[in-house]
Amino acid sequence: MFVTILLLIFIAFLVFNCYVQYGPNGQLINKIPGPCCYPIIGNTIKLINLGVLRIWKYIICTSSDKYYPIWKLRSFFESLVIIRHPDDMETILNNTKHINKSKLYDILHPWLGTGLLTSTDSKWHTRRKILTPTFHFNILQQFVEILIKEGECMTNSLKNTGGTITKDLEPFITEHTLNAICETAMGTSLQRTGLFQQKYREAIHQIMETLLYRAVRVWLHGWIFWLTPLGRKQIKLLKVMHGFTEKVIAERKDYYKRTNGQYLKNLNKDTIEDEAEIGVRKKRLAMLDLLIQTAQENHLSDLDIREEVDTFMFEGHDTTAMGITYTLALLAEHKDIQDGVRKEIDAIMEENQGKLTILSLQKLQYLDRCIKEALRLYPSVFTIMRTTSEETLLQSYVIPAGTMVLLNIYATHRDPSFWTNPEIFNPDRFLPEIIRNRHPYSYLPFSAGPRNCIGQRFAMLELKAMIAPLIHNFYLEPVDYLKNIEFKADMILRPLKPHRIKFVPIAKSI
Repeated sequence: MFVTILLLIFIAFLVFNCYVQYGPNGQLINKIPGPCCYPIIGNTIKLINLGVLRIWKYIICTSSDKYYPIWKLRSFFESLVIIRHPDDMETILNNTKHINKSKLYDILHPWLGTGLLTSTDSKWHTRRKILTPTFHFNILQQFVEILIKEGECMTNSLKNTGGTITKDLEPFITEHTLNAICETAMGTSLQRTGLFQQKYREAIHQIMETLLYRAVRVWLHGWIFWLTPLGRKQIKLLKVMHGFTEKVIAERKDYYKRTNGQYLKNLNKDTIEDEAEIGVRKKRLAMLDLLIQTAQENHLSDLDIREEVDTFMFEGHDTTAMGITYTLALLAEHKDIQDGVRKEIDAIMEENQGKLTILSLQKLQYLDRCIKEALRLYPSVFTIMRTTSEETLLQSYVIPAGTMVLLNIYATHRDPSFWTNPEIFNPDRFLPEIIRNRHPYSYLPFSAGPRNCIGQRFAMLELKAMIAPLIHNFYLEPVDYLKNIEFKADMILRPLKPHRIKFVPIAKSI
């Protein structure tokens, strides 16, 4: 009897697999080019065997060039279509019917819940509407004070060491972007919590590694994962991350209740001093304050607040850190461009008595172009995944509803059909007169369409606030070169090995 049941299940499995691969939807997918695959398991074994280094090259570079501009992968009942042509990017990103992320993002739910990054349909629309005012210019002005202060702290940490210093960029910069987002998102400084900082960053990296491991092993997408040693390890990591967030939210909500929300009204005007509650340090507005205030009006639970704070903590520090990393590395390798950036920054600093403000950051137009060009060559978020909600006509093929689509931003940014000499670092690509003649979906560092990055203005201000004081005070010299860089598969474009540059102090006249 037991054998009969197993046999029936196996037959049903085969029948369903045949329907998926050779039914109406399967026939549409089969027209799209791609590597040969095995029956049932598709390309699963190939992907597992590639490992963290080779899988990145295989999907993002090698196969995307070989099957230009569209190709597919299969794994059991799922198909993944990879696109890179700007017309196809526009078809997916500019359609409100395709705003739902791929089901692979479900793996992030235990950590980020269904916050702005991972939510779908009406919940995403509601959250986006609630959170958009958080990035209003008047709010950003208060956040920028924190970003500028953290940029100064990062520069001073080098100055206090004295002399020429060599740094592995990623851990050095991430420490400061994490503190910046922690202060802006939660109003809490991590400056004297080095151990927590380190644990938090390590937890993020380990969860990212878990994401890739699970992504290519469909049998670990469900509850089975939590029975494995890796699943039990992730539970411990989540306790660390959620524990900190929940503690800060509870303290902030308690203060909100005891002051009847009055401090938020004052914070929106300027800052307050309350020695009994916060000592002599001025209390600034934080995203968490706005969420608490909004929660009263929109009936958001503590879990709703936590998932948005966790989302901003992740998206707001890791992506920005990598943007700074690659910009500094490129400037280190291009001395003439670095000198041009320094000349612009020095002039702005002199004009503002050595201080930066939101207005002075906006005047740094050459630095702005350098950052944009760095994000073209090395976009922090180098892929996006969506699920089609209806049958969709792309340039060359029709893909059925429910298909997972990977948008290869990295390859789009280096496509010679849309970028002259795409491998060359040239900030003048972003002069206004040149931008006007470019396909609007050939440059997507912050995505595009209705689900574009809500914090892109915040991110650009943070990049400038962190980079400007470094360039003002130090010459940058390469130790490791970008031509030798290897990336590991991750949600963020992260180097496999340390990438170091030298910071050489600039002698200032007295």
